[in-house]
Amino acid sequence: MGIWNEPAGNTPVTGAQLGGRPAGLPPMPASPPWQAPTDVEQGLYQARTRGDWAAYFDVLAATKLYHSMPREVADQLDGRVQRSSYWEPRTGTYCYAFWTHGMLPVPVPDQVFFRGGLGWIAEEWARSDVMLAVNPGTPCEAFFSATPAHRDIWQEHARRAPTDKGGVLRTLRVGGPLEGEVARGLACGALLCVSNGSIWNAMGWHGTGYVSERERLKEWWGITSHDDWKAAQESLLQGTSGSVWEFVLEIRRTLSRQYGGLIDVAHWRQATERVMRHNMERVGGDESGTADRADDLEAEVRRVQQLIGRITRYEARFRADGLLGEGKQVRSTLSWNFGRASKMARWGLGARYCDLEEAEWAVIRAGRVSRVNYKSWEDFSVGYILGRCLHFDEEEFGSWYQDMLDAHRILMTAPESPWVTIPWK
Repeated sequence: MGIWNEPAGNTPVTGAQLGGRPAGLPPMPASPPWQAPTDVEQGLYQARTRGDWAAYFDVLAATKLYHSMPREVADQLDGRVQRSSYWEPRTGTYCYAFWTHGMLPVPVPDQVFFRGGLGWIAEEWARSDVMLAVNPGTPCEAFFSATPAHRDIWQEHARRAPTDKGGVLRTLRVGGPLEGEVARGLACGALLCVSNGSIWNAMGWHGTGYVSERERLKEWWGITSHDDWKAAQESLLQGTSGSVWEFVLEIRRTLSRQYGGLIDVAHWRQATERVMRHNMERVGGDESGTADRADDLEAEVRRVQQLIGRITRYEARFRADGLLGEGKQVRSTLSWNFGRASKMARWGLGARYCDLEEAEWAVIRAGRVSRVNYKSWEDFSVGYILGRCLHFDEEEFGSWYQDMLDAHRILMTAPESPWVTIPWK
């Protein structure tokens, strides 16, 4: 992903100190306490207030930075990105403005953002006479010269920065819903947010940047338009995928209502086979192809019996890891769809396949259908994790499972977690 810079010829910059304030400006006045949107902005604010610019760059190096570009331009550049500068009268220079996630505006149709790390930004920087402006106009702003020597320092901070592997709860404390229907719907996607290290309650989603969000939806979902996004969103909200999983789980739920308590696996298998054979008899038809249908039925019975075995083995592991209590079983995997629907709403907004109003309504619906089908956040979570494992994990109990287990534990225990602060009912 290359950088397109505007033609040279802007007014040269004056010299600047490494400390983030151009030479000649008066000392900063004492700042009043400020409620930062996230821990990132809080870290920048504290470092700026102390004048600790090494710490400031440590925070920058450990996060992602966003730069805006016109959507029309982005659509023409085939995945490439373009920087544009602005005149900053306080520094007397042109600047490239980069923003941390908590400072991003609500998505609008004609302005989009691309995202990059500090090391990548330093490597692709082409104009030594243009300064770096971080969150300009905010209490955590700072301005930095961008000569090769300065950019070497940025790179050094980037090399020392910890690798962002996710597995952390991130909350937008200002500008994101913390209660109500929108917050509840957003929290239905919190497992994936924690696993990826993204902000769980960011309704105004920019994600990985406009181009990357579009690439994600095309690669994983085949989505390239508003109609594609809407069809995928509706399918998830209606729980139409993974129907065979729901078929076998519904049989077990029915048996549980009839007999009470845990259902023996052998009983479950026998009942499922009876239902399948009964359904085949009801379909009936003429005698042509009867043998083929019988062979197909036998093969399908074997596949479903194997599925029941997989589910029981996953449940045993869930109990061993504390996901399921003793005497508990997974009721449904519909939450695998509903949780992804919560995220799909935001992915569509980041890719500009929908607007904020459409995305918010989809998030609300995800919360509502989840409440109808589940009894608690824990109940919702185990259904989501089982669905994800049945789809991806192949009983390896690898990252597809372990990442969700870690996210579940964080969400069930962290004081700031929406699963702790937002009641299910």
